[in-house]
Formats: sequence, C-alpha cells, structure tokens
Amino acid sequence: MNKTLAQWLSHLETSHSNGLIDMGLERVGEVKKRMGLVPSCPVITVAGTNGKGSVCSFLTQIYTQAGFKTGTLTSPHLLKFNERIAVNGQPVSDEAIVAAFERIETARGEISLTYFEFNTLAAVDVFIREQVDVMILEVGLGGRLDAVNVFDADVAVVTSVDLDHQSYLGDTVEQVAFEKAGVFRSGKPAICGQNPPPQSLVQHAAAIGAPLLLSGEDFAYSKLENQQWSFHFHPRQDLGFDTDYRRNRNALPIPALRGNYQIQNAACALSAIECLYSILPVDLGAIKRGLLLASNPGRFQVLPGRPLTVLDVGHNPHAARALRQNLMALPFAENRIAVFSMLSDKDIDGVLEIVKDQFDSWYIAPLDMPRGMDVDALRKKLHTQGIEQIEEYPHIADAYRTALAGASENDRIIVFGSFHTVAEVMDLL
Repeated sequence: MNKTLAQWLSHLETSHSNGLIDMGLERVGEVKKRMGLVPSCPVITVAGTNGKGSVCSFLTQIYTQAGFKTGTLTSPHLLKFNERIAVNGQPVSDEAIVAAFERIETARGEISLTYFEFNTLAAVDVFIREQVDVMILEVGLGGRLDAVNVFDADVAVVTSVDLDHQSYLGDTVEQVAFEKAGVFRSGKPAICGQNPPPQSLVQHAAAIGAPLLLSGEDFAYSKLENQQWSFHFHPRQDLGFDTDYRRNRNALPIPALRGNYQIQNAACALSAIECLYSILPVDLGAIKRGLLLASNPGRFQVLPGRPLTVLDVGHNPHAARALRQNLMALPFAENRIAVFSMLSDKDIDGVLEIVKDQFDSWYIAPLDMPRGMDVDALRKKLHTQGIEQIEEYPHIADAYRTALAGASENDRIIVFGSFHTVAEVMDLL
C-alpha cells in the first residue's frame, strides 16, 4: 500500500510466481467475486489476432459521440500504463488506478495475480465507480482463459484469426479460433469479422447457442466512388433477430484510421452497435463523427513531414500481410528503410518472408527486455531471408535517429516489428 503507480507496476512485473503470463480464470474469478465486480451496463468483449484495438477505438468514439459514458480496456500500452484504462477515450488518472490496485490487494488475500489480471480487475472496478454506460473490453491473449473472460459479454467480437502466441493458443488456426471463441456467451450475439470463419469457432458458437453473425452474410459493407461507404446489417432471422434489427447506414466517411482493412474493422464495430441498439441507440451523426475521430497510435500511423515515416506495431504474419498491402499503396520512395526489432517468441521468419521485398535497407537494434532478440540473432534471421543491407545499433532510438538524419525527403522510413519497437521511437518523438 501507499505505492505510486510506477511502484505498483514495478511490483506487479515480478510479484506473481508464475511470471507475467499465467492463463486461467480461477484466481481472477475468485478475486472478482470477493470485490463484487458485476457490471450493470452492457459489456462488449473484443478478441482476435489483429484489429482488436481498431474495433475498440471505433466503438469508443462512436458511443462517446452518441452521448454515452464509455469505459475502454485495451492492451498493451505504448507510452503510459494509463492508456489501458480510459473513460470516454481519455486515460484515467494515476490516483484512480492506484486506488483500484489497493482495493484488489485488500480483496485478493492469499491469491496471487498476474500483471494483466490486476489490470483487468482495476479497469472494471474503475468503470463501475465511474458509472459508465457501456464497457468495451479488449482481450489480452486468446480469449477462453484470458482474464477479461471472467466478465460475461453481451456482445462478443472476434475480428480475425491467425497464428500468434502458439505456445499458449495452439499451432493451428483451428486451435487458436477455439480459444478466441471462448468469449462467446449462450444467447448473446457473437460477431466474426473473418469469412470463411474457422470451423472450430462456428462449432463452439453452435454448441453453446450463441447466434453467430458473419461478415458478408449477416453484415457487410460496400465502398462508393466518392470516398464514402455503406454499412448493411441484415442478420438472418433464424439467429433470433427480427426485422427491426435490419438497418443500412449510408454515406459513411472513410475511417480516420489508415489501411483498407479498417473499413472491415469498422463494420465489426457497427455490427456490435446494432446488436445493442435497443439499449444504446446511436444516431448516424455519432457514427460519422466517431469514424473520423477514431485514433489507434502505432497502427500504420503516418507521421507529419518528410521523409514519409510510418509507425506500425505489427508483429505476426497476419499483421505483416496488412503492412505489406499498405506499403504497396504508398507513393514511390527512392530508398525504403526499415527500423526493425522483434521479440524472440514471435514468428520473425514468417514476418520477414512477407515484407522483405518492401525494403532496401534495414536498421536493427535489440529490445531491452528479457524477451527481446539481441542484435546477433536479429542479423542471422535477416541473413537467412537473404537480407544483406543491414546496419546495427545499440538502441532503436539510435537506429531511428540515424535513419532520419541520412534520409532524403523522397525516402521512406517504416518503424515496425513490436509494440516495444514503436514505443521507443514514440518516446523519442
């Protein structure tokens, strides 16, 4: 007790005997029960390999613009822990988080909790005390055994499914999909942004009686020629939705978040909003404003000025494919520079194989953390992929400074590979 937020976070990084990741709901569920954390407002849970943060951002801004008090849990953070717990899109204060941590500490007794379990309980505790109208909870890892899953979703979204965190979620897409489908609840809408969906996800939804809404079938979008798009929500009646739920949202602006895939993410968010429309009605103006105000730093974030500089936290093959697609849509660059580092437990070979043809030179540096790859290991991985134009630096900040100093206004710098890679440059900026 009587710790600052920084002291609390330092303590939580080492306090749990099984480390930062210890999957399971028994411990966190018992502490939740002791604290009496039962949301009285709708809960939207967002899972998926990629796209979770964007969907949460769209939901947050649209509901806030509609006049609802909105609590949002996201992870990880880039610069400050407070980013993880936001009300109406604004990070809450150190004092609010510390007070929540102290209540958790009192309630947990003999039960040991991980960093993320503290994070999740603190967020919901803060939201309940703030009396928010809707909670948007982003899953940290997987779904079925993630701490967020101790709270029942009124609507659950799975944005996409691909391989990531294989040591925890499985080595096949079907295994990963089953873990993510664990956030579905009986009788509550389940939204999948990937079509065709993995069979394990479909089967789990059917087994528990969760009406599964599929992209391209129950909801869809169409792009128009005048930089606008339309959203169509026509769920099948056999899912339990009557005709009152059928709705078109026309003349929508292209989302502020960059990347062609962001319209798909926005469609997932709008589907969740339509499912809760009878409880939380949202007008077209709020949707339009929310789409334009959504912000998700580090996700193909283009910095102002020249040379063109992009920050992207993509760290798995699914994200690498999206990054490559976005890079190919950019204007010609004379020299394409990668400022790059990754964690050792990620599929670096898969990522490099996908994006290596988009860069002329690579500036690499280690990440100063236990899971970071040292510069020798990074170099070997790049050499294995036939990449030879490599410069090595002690820190990502050094690599970025050098790349920026040597680049012309017609060059392009892409900082990517990990949240930690991007965070070091954002901290420098």
